[in-house]
Amino acid sequence: MDTLTPRKIVEELDRFIIGQRRAKKAVAIALRNRWRRQRLDPDLKDEVLPKNIIMIGPTGVGKTEIARRLSKLAHAPFVKVEASKFTEVGYVGRDVESMIRDLVEISVTMVKTEHLELIREKAKTLAEERLLDLLLPQPRLGRAEADEMERERTKETRERLREQLRSGKLDSRYIDIEVREKSMPFGVISNVGLEDLEINLKSMLGNLLPEKAKRKKVKVPEALVILEQEESGKLIDMDKITQEAVERTEQNGIVFVDEIDKIAGKGQAHGPDVSREGVQRDLLPIVEGSTVTTKYGPVKTEHILFIAAGAFHTAKPSDLIPELQGRFPIRVELEALGKEEFIRILTEPRNALAKQYTALLATEEVEIRFTPDAIDEISEIAALVNDKTENIGARRLHTILEKLLEDVSFDAPEMRGVKLDVDRVYVKQKLSDIVRDEDLSRYIL
Repeated sequence: MDTLTPRKIVEELDRFIIGQRRAKKAVAIALRNRWRRQRLDPDLKDEVLPKNIIMIGPTGVGKTEIARRLSKLAHAPFVKVEASKFTEVGYVGRDVESMIRDLVEISVTMVKTEHLELIREKAKTLAEERLLDLLLPQPRLGRAEADEMERERTKETRERLREQLRSGKLDSRYIDIEVREKSMPFGVISNVGLEDLEINLKSMLGNLLPEKAKRKKVKVPEALVILEQEESGKLIDMDKITQEAVERTEQNGIVFVDEIDKIAGKGQAHGPDVSREGVQRDLLPIVEGSTVTTKYGPVKTEHILFIAAGAFHTAKPSDLIPELQGRFPIRVELEALGKEEFIRILTEPRNALAKQYTALLATEEVEIRFTPDAIDEISEIAALVNDKTENIGARRLHTILEKLLEDVSFDAPEMRGVKLDVDRVYVKQKLSDIVRDEDLSRYIL
């Protein structure tokens, strides 16, 4: 974070997202303010709250991608939720606190992965030794001199086995190992068709469940993976991971609330007596700062960064209840995308769509090359279809390219060695129906 200045953050976002300078600038400042806050005196540090952001703009212009890329830059736990999926407490649907529980789960997974990476080599070494113990029978001990000779022979044999194991010569060999699994104490639930319930209960109860050992015959590579997982489990400290994950959630977590415009204003939302305003009031304490109970312990939300987004076609931010508006002091409007932006999206970013399709087909040894006039034509068609039907922004490029390369993608395994130039003529030939038939283009979503 020391090197992630606001300017650097914007530069990093520019590598993946075209345009939207104002939105990038706003999130860059919000992220840098977190770094600044960590360097304040403890008394003042707790008083500095994040400046939550509302992004206003049509679908497909980069709102979600900006937030997602921001979290990756900061190595921060990130969760995306849709405001329209929440309902008031007491009604069918998800309660708003579930977003924080989901965020903690993501944080735990993130921290656990980092810890596993740190002990991976040690776990691999221990697993290898255990596997060699299983492959190599223990020597029968007798007189002292015989014992020493037996140990030397065993040591030599062990090293030869180690070489064979590492070179893959033992990969086809089967071995019996003991596997310890969590078991449900009240019988096998799956017999009555409730497999999901069993999985969820195992997840909830975690370490409280008893372990049951059973023997399993597997090939050597699979045995090595199982043993490495067991050794990793012994080496990592889950209490420490949980503590770190909760702290990271509280201090660095980012919640992206999409479709917030769908709960703006008053009126019936998802059934009788369930109002949009009610959902807003349920969201309010989470955004304002409260404590949410999770299976990893209480989580405070005061310093979690909330980024809300919506198209606001039929509503406006001022239709949100005043208390919720006040918790999102920064508002940025994202521009709609047109032909020029589509040309840049297809070619400039590190993950540009044209580059993705070229790489995908290269795996089948089919070489395709998009000519500049093809890129121009694809962008013009995407902009035209968006204008004539629903404007879904850059997502239209995905549907256009899928239609354009449908035949090539299907026939690619039989086209090995073929080189194909995708030019304007090719594009017009493949996409002429879309431009001509407005009803057809309407269904390409």
